[in-house]
This record gives sequence, C-alpha cells and structure tokens, in this order.
Amino acid sequence: DSGVPTLEFRASIIIGSGSLSFEMIRALVDKLPVMITPRWVNTRTQATAIEDVIAYLLAALEVQGTSNGVFEIGGADQTSYSDIMKEYARQRGLKRILIPVPVLAPWLSSLWLGLLTPIYARVGRKLIEDLRNEAVVREGAEPEVLGVRPRGFREAIERALKNEDQEFAQTRWSDALSSKGTASCTGGGRFGSRFLDSRSAHVPCSPAEAFLPILRIGGTTGWYYANWLWNLRGFIDLLQGGAGMRRGRRHRELLAAGETVDFWRVEAIEQDRLLRLFAEMKLPGRAWLQYEIEQDGTGSIIRQTAIFDPAGIAGLLYWYSVFPFHQFIFPGMLREIAKAAKPRSARD
Repeated sequence: DSGVPTLEFRASIIIGSGSLSFEMIRALVDKLPVMITPRWVNTRTQATAIEDVIAYLLAALEVQGTSNGVFEIGGADQTSYSDIMKEYARQRGLKRILIPVPVLAPWLSSLWLGLLTPIYARVGRKLIEDLRNEAVVREGAEPEVLGVRPRGFREAIERALKNEDQEFAQTRWSDALSSKGTASCTGGGRFGSRFLDSRSAHVPCSPAEAFLPILRIGGTTGWYYANWLWNLRGFIDLLQGGAGMRRGRRHRELLAAGETVDFWRVEAIEQDRLLRLFAEMKLPGRAWLQYEIEQDGTGSIIRQTAIFDPAGIAGLLYWYSVFPFHQFIFPGMLREIAKAAKPRSARD
C-alpha cells in the first residue's frame, strides 16, 4: 500500500544457527534420549536451509519492474519436526526414541520447551499453535522466477553443522576473552552448545620463543603436567578400542596439519601463533585443545583453551565427571608450558 515495490517471502522452518525452530530441535535432541512427542511434531512442513533463504533475498534484489509479490519458500522435501529430529540425531551420532501421543497440548508443550530449550514459553506456545496447520509450499506460490533450487532438509542440516564447525574453528578465543583488557580465565564457560576451559599466561619472551614448547607437546616430551593421568586416559581409550597414547608423534619439534600427536590429530597450525588439536579418543562428543600466542609488549600471552562439544546426555555426564580433573590438569599444563617458554638468551 505504500507504493514501494515489495516482495514478501513466507517460510516455515529455517534450518541454521539462531533459527527458533532449529535451536528448539537441537536442544531437545541433544538433551533427551527418549521424547514423548505430541501431535504437532508430525505436522507436515517444508524446512528451508538458511543459505537458500539468503539466496532468495539476494535474487530478489535483481528483480526488474515495479510489481509486488508474495512467495512461499521451502526446501526440496515435505517433512515434519519428527523427521528433522531423527535426521539431526543421526548426523550427530545420537540414538533417540520418539514416542508419539495423539494430543496437541500447546500450553503444556510450551512449558516443557521453556524448561528444556532456549525458547520462552510464550514464544513456544505461539510456535506450536501455528503448527495446527501444515506449512508446505502451495502449487503456484513458489518463486520459480528467482531461479533458486533449494536443497533438501538432510543436506540443510549437514550444511548447518559444517558451517557451525567452520565458524567455531575460525573463532579466536583471545578476541572474545581478552576484550576486557585483562588476562582472563574461565574454567567452565560455554560457547553455544560447547563447553570451554580457557586460561592465559604472560611470558617474557617473543611469540616464536613462547610457541616452541607448544610445538613440542606430546610424544616423548609428554604433556608437561600430570603425565600419569594422560597415560591413564590413554589406557582407558585402548580398552574402549581407541588408539590410546601409542601413536606418539613423527618428530619432536616439527608438526603439520593432519599429523597425529598421541590420541590427538593436528587440525590447524600457524607458526608462532596457533596450534589446534582434535581429539581422536573414544568420546561421547568432540573435543579440541587449542593454543594461541599473541604479542604483548615486550613479551607474549599464551592462551590455552580446551573445548568439548557434548553428544547427548552421555556427553554432558562425561564433561561434568572429568571437570574436577580439568581444574587440576589444565592450570598445571599452562604453568609448566609458561616455565618452558624462555628467551633465547636464557636458554643459551
């Protein structure tokens, strides 16, 4: 009515970080091995990948003329929350049981969502009430003129998880944790669904000198502190069918991306700046150990960050069971690494 040419897109579920529906699915599947699912979970919908939503918006910029339009957008598949939950669980390596019940119960479901997910109860209730009706693209309402070929919900979930991992891997913890201007330490923080143990120490040497003991970690050098606990963890991993500590490392001071370091693998390395190790031990989730070096006046700051991405209840139980040991091991590791980081003149 304003006279401004307007294209309106209507979507149901959007699969991607921050999407209300996707975050609800993630929270429920990650936390509950068995779910009592009301009738709304089986309502037909047409989930859209967030990348496809962006593609539609970008394509709309190129539309010529002054006409208005209302388009319905959706992915390649007609599916349901139940199907999306099962597929998310499959891709996360989780076993989940869904027990359907023949009721809608928006009020009760919204309270349950408010308790277990990041969604406010009133928002959850509105979401569930909207699911009384199917949300699929009607014939003739799809924006074929824009030339976007949306992907299916399985690929959308896979892409969402990969994009999250990439964004997570590219995050510099020093940017977030040192923003207050002081050396920060958190022994039990969180970043999204992941748990963090991040600590930092100042050393009176250059980044290259501070990076040298990190470059030597594992193998014959050991893990600088409580090696007997590391060996015990390796033995437990062997009993579970893992690699344990027997792989060692190829060279005492040379590392490259893809090489193994005991039961870790080098995921990323930047000389004198970054080393990130990915855990290949048997775990109910995924784990990383990351070291960053940054210049600080005439010295350097070493930042040590342990990251754990839990898979379901087993992952949460694992993190909290080893948490007391982390408060003992990780401060000791950083302290000993800082001691080993000496100026060249001191080493000579």
